[in-house]
Amino acid sequence: MTFDRRIFNFAAGPATLPEEVLQQAADELLNWQGLGTSVMEISHRSKEFMVVYEEVLQDLRTLMSIPDTYEILLLQGGGIGQNAAIPMNLMPLAKNGPKADFIVTGVWSEKSFKEAEKYGIAHLAASSASEKFNTIPARSTWKLSSDAAYVHYCANETIGGVEFPDVPDVGGVPLVADISSNILSKEMDVTKCGVWFGGAQKNIGPSGVTIVIVRRDLMGHSMKITPSVMDWAKESANQSMFNTPPTFSIYMAGLGFKWLLRQGGIKVIEKRNQEKANLLYDCIDQSGLYENRVAKEYRSRMNVTFFLKDENLNAEFLAQSSAAGLAALRGHKAAGGMRASIYNAMPLEGVKALVEFMRDFERRA
Repeated sequence: MTFDRRIFNFAAGPATLPEEVLQQAADELLNWQGLGTSVMEISHRSKEFMVVYEEVLQDLRTLMSIPDTYEILLLQGGGIGQNAAIPMNLMPLAKNGPKADFIVTGVWSEKSFKEAEKYGIAHLAASSASEKFNTIPARSTWKLSSDAAYVHYCANETIGGVEFPDVPDVGGVPLVADISSNILSKEMDVTKCGVWFGGAQKNIGPSGVTIVIVRRDLMGHSMKITPSVMDWAKESANQSMFNTPPTFSIYMAGLGFKWLLRQGGIKVIEKRNQEKANLLYDCIDQSGLYENRVAKEYRSRMNVTFFLKDENLNAEFLAQSSAAGLAALRGHKAAGGMRASIYNAMPLEGVKALVEFMRDFERRA
Protein backbone atom coordinates (compact mmCIF):
# COMPACT_ATOMS: atom_id res chain seq x y z
CA MET A 1 0.00 0.00 0.00
CA THR A 2 1.43 3.37 -1.00
CA PHE A 3 0.24 6.94 -0.44
CA ASP A 4 0.90 10.17 -2.30
CA ARG A 5 0.57 12.16 0.92
CA ARG A 6 1.67 11.88 4.54
CA ILE A 7 -0.52 9.61 6.62
CA PHE A 8 -1.62 10.14 10.21
CA ASN A 9 0.77 7.93 12.15
CA PHE A 10 -0.51 6.84 15.59
CA ALA A 11 2.55 4.70 16.40
CA ALA A 12 3.71 4.61 20.01
CA GLY A 13 7.35 5.16 19.11
CA PRO A 14 9.27 5.87 17.06
CA ALA A 15 6.42 8.25 16.52
CA THR A 16 5.22 10.94 14.17
CA LEU A 17 7.34 14.10 13.94
CA PRO A 18 6.31 17.64 12.98
CA GLU A 19 6.32 17.95 9.21
CA GLU A 20 8.22 21.23 9.27
CA VAL A 21 10.94 19.63 11.41
CA LEU A 22 11.31 16.80 8.90
CA GLN A 23 11.36 19.30 6.04
CA GLN A 24 14.10 21.38 7.68
CA ALA A 25 16.18 18.26 8.32
CA ALA A 26 15.72 17.20 4.69
CA ASP A 27 16.71 20.63 3.39
CA GLU A 28 19.86 20.65 5.53
CA LEU A 29 20.83 17.01 5.14
CA LEU A 30 23.51 17.33 2.45
CA ASN A 31 24.82 20.80 3.17
CA TRP A 32 24.37 21.85 6.78
CA GLN A 33 25.06 25.51 7.57
CA GLY A 34 26.98 25.93 4.33
CA LEU A 35 29.71 23.52 5.42
CA GLY A 36 29.23 21.31 2.38
CA THR A 37 28.58 18.29 4.58
CA SER A 38 25.83 16.78 6.71
CA VAL A 39 25.48 17.37 10.44
CA MET A 40 25.86 13.58 10.69
CA GLU A 41 29.37 13.81 9.25
CA ILE A 42 31.02 16.41 11.48
CA SER A 43 32.88 15.87 14.73
CA HIS A 44 30.84 15.94 17.92
CA ARG A 45 33.57 18.12 19.39
CA SER A 46 33.62 20.64 16.54
CA LYS A 47 32.67 24.20 17.41
CA GLU A 48 29.72 23.96 15.00
CA PHE A 49 28.22 20.91 16.72
CA MET A 50 28.93 22.27 20.20
CA VAL A 51 26.69 25.22 19.33
CA VAL A 52 23.92 22.72 18.54
CA TYR A 53 24.60 20.85 21.78
CA GLU A 54 24.49 23.97 23.96
CA GLU A 55 21.30 25.20 22.28
CA VAL A 56 19.63 21.84 22.89
CA LEU A 57 20.42 22.08 26.60
CA GLN A 58 19.31 25.70 26.86
CA ASP A 59 16.07 25.18 24.93
CA LEU A 60 15.15 22.20 27.10
CA ARG A 61 15.89 24.24 30.23
CA THR A 62 13.62 26.96 28.90
CA LEU A 63 10.79 24.60 27.94
CA MET A 64 10.78 22.72 31.25
CA SER A 65 12.01 25.56 33.51
CA ILE A 66 14.91 23.39 34.68
CA PRO A 67 16.91 25.13 37.44
CA ASP A 68 20.71 25.19 37.53
CA THR A 69 20.66 22.71 40.41
CA TYR A 70 19.86 20.03 37.82
CA GLU A 71 22.18 18.58 35.19
CA ILE A 72 20.91 17.57 31.75
CA LEU A 73 22.58 14.52 30.27
CA LEU A 74 22.15 13.43 26.64
CA LEU A 75 22.88 9.72 26.71
CA GLN A 76 22.24 6.47 24.84
CA GLY A 77 20.58 3.17 25.70
CA GLY A 78 17.01 4.38 26.01
CA GLY A 79 14.83 4.07 29.08
CA ILE A 80 15.86 0.41 29.30
CA GLY A 81 19.46 1.47 29.78
CA GLN A 82 18.47 3.87 32.54
CA ASN A 83 16.61 1.06 34.30
CA ALA A 84 20.09 -0.25 35.07
CA ALA A 85 21.89 3.10 35.39
CA ILE A 86 19.46 4.51 37.96
CA PRO A 87 19.92 1.82 40.64
CA MET A 88 23.67 1.73 40.04
CA ASN A 89 23.90 5.51 40.50
CA LEU A 90 21.36 5.95 43.30
CA MET A 91 20.97 2.75 45.37
CA PRO A 92 24.22 3.40 47.30
CA LEU A 93 22.43 6.36 48.91
CA ALA A 94 20.18 3.98 50.88
CA LYS A 95 20.73 3.90 54.64
CA ASN A 96 21.08 0.14 55.16
CA GLY A 97 22.38 -1.22 51.87
CA PRO A 98 21.19 -0.73 48.29
CA LYS A 99 17.42 -0.45 48.18
CA ALA A 100 14.67 1.40 46.28
CA ASP A 101 10.87 1.54 46.26
CA PHE A 102 8.78 0.97 43.13
CA ILE A 103 5.25 1.93 42.16
CA VAL A 104 4.26 -0.53 39.44
CA THR A 105 1.39 0.59 37.22
CA GLY A 106 2.16 -1.17 33.94
CA VAL A 107 4.66 -2.95 31.76
CA TRP A 108 7.35 -0.26 31.83
CA SER A 109 7.45 0.33 35.58
CA GLU A 110 7.43 -3.45 36.02
CA LYS A 111 10.50 -3.71 33.77
CA SER A 112 12.22 -1.02 35.85
CA PHE A 113 11.39 -2.92 39.03
CA LYS A 114 12.73 -6.23 37.73
CA GLU A 115 15.94 -4.70 36.39
CA ALA A 116 16.66 -2.99 39.72
CA GLU A 117 16.49 -6.34 41.52
CA LYS A 118 19.92 -7.13 40.03
CA TYR A 119 21.60 -4.34 42.00
CA GLY A 120 19.91 -4.34 45.38
CA ILE A 121 16.56 -4.69 47.10
CA ALA A 122 13.71 -3.57 44.84
CA HIS A 123 10.76 -3.14 47.16
CA LEU A 124 7.29 -3.28 45.59
CA ALA A 125 5.61 -0.41 47.40
CA ALA A 126 2.42 -0.48 45.33
CA SER A 127 1.06 -2.25 42.26
CA SER A 128 -2.09 -2.23 40.16
CA ALA A 129 -1.38 -5.62 38.58
CA SER A 130 -4.46 -7.15 40.22
CA GLU A 131 -6.55 -4.49 38.46
CA LYS A 132 -4.92 -5.40 35.12
CA PHE A 133 -3.00 -2.12 35.23
CA ASN A 134 -6.15 -0.13 34.47
CA THR A 135 -5.68 2.25 37.39
CA ILE A 136 -3.13 3.72 39.81
CA PRO A 137 -3.13 2.50 43.42
CA ALA A 138 -4.48 5.08 45.88
CA ARG A 139 -1.63 6.98 47.51
CA SER A 140 -2.90 5.92 50.95
CA THR A 141 -2.16 2.27 50.08
CA TRP A 142 1.51 2.75 49.18
CA LYS A 143 3.87 0.95 51.54
CA LEU A 144 7.00 3.07 51.21
CA SER A 145 10.19 2.04 52.99
CA SER A 146 11.93 4.16 55.58
CA ASP A 147 15.37 3.29 54.20
CA ALA A 148 14.99 3.45 50.42
CA ALA A 149 17.41 5.47 48.30
CA TYR A 150 14.61 6.59 46.00
CA VAL A 151 11.07 5.93 44.81
CA HIS A 152 10.56 5.05 41.14
CA TYR A 153 7.39 5.52 39.10
CA CYS A 154 6.40 5.72 35.43
CA ALA A 155 4.51 8.95 34.81
CA ASN A 156 2.76 7.56 31.72
CA GLU A 157 2.44 3.90 30.83
CA THR A 158 2.60 3.77 27.04
CA ILE A 159 1.17 0.27 26.69
CA GLY A 160 -1.75 0.43 29.12
CA GLY A 161 -2.65 4.08 28.59
CA VAL A 162 -2.42 5.01 32.28
CA GLU A 163 -1.03 8.39 33.36
CA PHE A 164 -0.40 10.01 36.72
CA PRO A 165 -2.34 13.31 36.74
CA ASP A 166 0.23 14.87 39.09
CA VAL A 167 3.65 14.16 40.55
CA PRO A 168 3.07 12.02 43.66
CA ASP A 169 4.29 13.18 47.05
CA VAL A 170 6.76 10.73 48.63
CA GLY A 171 8.19 13.00 51.29
CA GLY A 172 11.89 13.73 51.41
CA VAL A 173 13.04 10.66 49.48
CA PRO A 174 14.22 11.41 45.93
CA LEU A 175 11.56 10.59 43.36
CA VAL A 176 12.58 9.12 40.00
CA ALA A 177 10.16 9.64 37.10
CA ASP A 178 10.12 7.77 33.81
CA ILE A 179 8.68 10.37 31.44
CA SER A 180 9.59 8.65 28.19
CA SER A 181 6.10 9.00 26.74
CA ASN A 182 4.82 12.27 28.21
CA ILE A 183 7.90 14.48 28.39
CA LEU A 184 7.12 18.02 27.19
CA SER A 185 3.42 17.17 26.82
CA LYS A 186 2.36 19.18 29.87
CA GLU A 187 3.84 21.40 32.53
CA MET A 188 5.93 19.53 35.11
CA ASP A 189 7.57 20.98 38.21
CA VAL A 190 11.09 19.65 37.79
CA THR A 191 11.96 20.28 41.45
CA LYS A 192 9.43 17.64 42.57
CA CYS A 193 11.70 14.82 41.35
CA GLY A 194 15.34 14.03 41.85
CA VAL A 195 15.60 12.38 38.44
CA TRP A 196 13.55 12.59 35.24
CA PHE A 197 14.41 10.39 32.30
CA GLY A 198 13.08 9.35 28.92
CA GLY A 199 13.89 8.48 25.34
CA ALA A 200 13.38 11.02 22.57
CA GLN A 201 11.38 8.85 20.18
CA LYS A 202 7.87 9.81 21.25
CA ASN A 203 7.60 13.54 21.91
CA ILE A 204 10.96 14.92 20.84
CA GLY A 205 12.60 13.36 17.78
CA PRO A 206 13.90 10.07 16.38
CA SER A 207 15.25 7.32 18.60
CA GLY A 208 18.87 7.44 19.68
CA VAL A 209 19.22 10.01 22.45
CA THR A 210 18.03 9.52 26.03
CA ILE A 211 17.47 12.54 28.23
CA VAL A 212 18.33 12.34 31.93
CA ILE A 213 17.61 15.33 34.14
CA VAL A 214 19.27 14.74 37.50
CA ARG A 215 19.65 16.85 40.61
CA ARG A 216 23.35 17.56 40.92
CA ASP A 217 23.68 16.35 44.52
CA LEU A 218 22.49 12.89 43.40
CA MET A 219 25.52 12.39 41.16
CA GLY A 220 28.82 10.92 42.29
CA HIS A 221 27.49 8.02 44.37
CA SER A 222 27.62 5.20 41.85
CA MET A 223 28.42 1.57 42.58
CA LYS A 224 31.92 0.36 41.71
CA ILE A 225 30.43 -1.97 39.09
CA THR A 226 28.80 0.92 37.20
CA PRO A 227 30.03 1.05 33.59
CA SER A 228 31.67 4.38 32.86
CA VAL A 229 29.11 5.22 30.16
CA MET A 230 26.34 4.77 32.76
CA ASP A 231 28.01 6.81 35.50
CA TRP A 232 26.18 10.13 35.57
CA ALA A 233 29.06 11.97 37.24
CA LYS A 234 31.53 10.82 34.58
CA GLU A 235 29.09 11.71 31.79
CA SER A 236 28.48 15.14 33.33
CA ALA A 237 32.22 15.80 33.58
CA ASN A 238 32.51 14.96 29.87
CA GLN A 239 29.45 16.92 28.66
CA SER A 240 27.64 13.65 27.88
CA MET A 241 30.49 12.79 25.52
CA PHE A 242 32.35 10.08 27.41
CA ASN A 243 31.84 8.20 24.17
CA THR A 244 30.66 9.50 20.80
CA PRO A 245 27.11 10.80 21.34
CA PRO A 246 24.18 10.23 18.93
CA THR A 247 24.82 13.49 17.09
CA PHE A 248 22.00 13.28 14.54
CA SER A 249 19.44 12.45 17.22
CA ILE A 250 20.66 15.39 19.31
CA TYR A 251 20.41 17.69 16.28
CA MET A 252 16.87 16.45 15.58
CA ALA A 253 15.91 16.90 19.23
CA GLY A 254 17.09 20.48 18.92
CA LEU A 255 14.83 21.04 15.91
CA GLY A 256 11.98 19.54 17.90
CA PHE A 257 12.60 21.86 20.85
CA LYS A 258 12.64 24.91 18.60
CA TRP A 259 9.37 23.74 16.99
CA LEU A 260 7.81 23.52 20.46
CA LEU A 261 9.04 27.00 21.31
CA ARG A 262 7.49 28.33 18.09
CA GLN A 263 4.18 26.75 19.08
CA GLY A 264 4.21 28.83 22.24
CA GLY A 265 5.84 26.38 24.64
CA ILE A 266 4.45 23.80 27.04
CA LYS A 267 1.34 25.72 28.12
CA VAL A 268 0.10 25.91 24.56
CA ILE A 269 0.96 22.31 23.67
CA GLU A 270 -0.66 21.03 26.88
CA LYS A 271 -3.94 22.73 25.98
CA ARG A 272 -3.75 21.26 22.48
CA ASN A 273 -3.02 17.79 23.84
CA GLN A 274 -5.98 17.96 26.20
CA GLU A 275 -8.26 18.97 23.33
CA LYS A 276 -7.10 16.02 21.23
CA ALA A 277 -7.53 13.55 24.10
CA ASN A 278 -10.98 14.87 25.01
CA LEU A 279 -12.14 14.52 21.43
CA LEU A 280 -11.04 10.89 21.17
CA TYR A 281 -12.22 9.80 24.62
CA ASP A 282 -15.61 11.43 24.03
CA CYS A 283 -15.96 9.39 20.85
CA ILE A 284 -15.14 6.19 22.72
CA ASP A 285 -17.41 6.96 25.68
CA GLN A 286 -20.37 7.79 23.44
CA SER A 287 -19.94 4.61 21.40
CA GLY A 288 -21.69 1.30 21.58
CA LEU A 289 -18.78 -0.47 19.86
CA TYR A 290 -15.65 0.94 21.54
CA GLU A 291 -14.63 1.00 25.17
CA ASN A 292 -11.73 2.31 27.23
CA ARG A 293 -10.97 0.29 30.37
CA VAL A 294 -8.75 2.73 32.24
CA ALA A 295 -10.15 4.55 35.29
CA LYS A 296 -11.18 7.97 33.97
CA GLU A 297 -9.02 9.97 36.37
CA TYR A 298 -5.92 8.12 35.16
CA ARG A 299 -6.48 8.08 31.41
CA SER A 300 -3.40 8.96 29.39
CA ARG A 301 -3.45 12.02 27.19
CA MET A 302 -0.67 10.53 25.09
CA ASN A 303 -1.69 6.90 24.53
CA VAL A 304 -5.41 6.31 24.16
CA THR A 305 -6.21 2.61 24.43
CA PHE A 306 -9.56 1.18 23.38
CA PHE A 307 -11.19 -2.14 22.57
CA LEU A 308 -13.89 -3.19 20.14
CA LYS A 309 -16.60 -4.94 22.11
CA ASP A 310 -16.93 -7.36 19.21
CA GLU A 311 -13.30 -8.42 18.78
CA ASN A 312 -14.19 -10.34 15.63
CA LEU A 313 -14.13 -6.92 13.98
CA ASN A 314 -10.52 -6.15 14.99
CA ALA A 315 -8.87 -7.29 11.76
CA GLU A 316 -11.34 -5.39 9.59
CA PHE A 317 -11.00 -2.26 11.71
CA LEU A 318 -7.22 -2.32 11.32
CA ALA A 319 -7.34 -3.06 7.60
CA GLN A 320 -9.82 -0.28 6.85
CA SER A 321 -8.12 2.29 9.10
CA SER A 322 -4.76 1.58 7.49
CA ALA A 323 -6.28 1.95 4.01
CA ALA A 324 -7.69 5.30 5.14
CA GLY A 325 -4.22 6.56 6.05
CA LEU A 326 -4.63 6.04 9.81
CA ALA A 327 -1.60 3.95 10.69
CA ALA A 328 -0.36 1.89 13.64
CA LEU A 329 -3.57 1.58 15.65
CA ARG A 330 -2.99 -2.02 16.75
CA GLY A 331 -2.52 -2.23 20.52
CA HIS A 332 0.66 -3.59 22.06
CA LYS A 333 0.83 -7.40 22.13
CA ALA A 334 0.91 -7.30 25.94
CA ALA A 335 -2.43 -5.49 26.10
CA GLY A 336 -4.34 -6.27 22.90
CA GLY A 337 -7.06 -4.06 21.49
CA MET A 338 -6.24 -0.74 19.87
CA ARG A 339 -4.04 2.20 20.79
CA ALA A 340 -3.83 5.67 19.34
CA SER A 341 -0.70 7.54 20.39
CA ILE A 342 -1.40 11.25 20.05
CA TYR A 343 1.87 12.86 21.01
CA ASN A 344 2.73 16.54 20.58
CA ALA A 345 3.34 16.26 16.84
CA MET A 346 -0.02 14.60 16.09
CA PRO A 347 -2.18 17.43 14.71
CA LEU A 348 -5.77 17.92 15.80
CA GLU A 349 -6.76 17.12 12.22
CA GLY A 350 -5.36 13.62 12.66
CA VAL A 351 -7.49 12.95 15.72
CA LYS A 352 -10.55 14.36 13.95
CA ALA A 353 -9.89 12.04 11.02
CA LEU A 354 -9.63 9.07 13.39
CA VAL A 355 -12.84 9.97 15.19
CA GLU A 356 -14.67 10.35 11.88
CA PHE A 357 -13.42 6.95 10.75
CA MET A 358 -14.34 5.28 14.05
CA ARG A 359 -17.89 6.63 13.91
CA ASP A 360 -18.28 5.63 10.29
CA PHE A 361 -16.93 2.14 10.98
CA GLU A 362 -19.38 1.72 13.86
CA ARG A 363 -22.29 2.74 11.66
CA ARG A 364 -21.31 0.14 9.10
CA ALA A 365 -20.43 -2.63 11.56
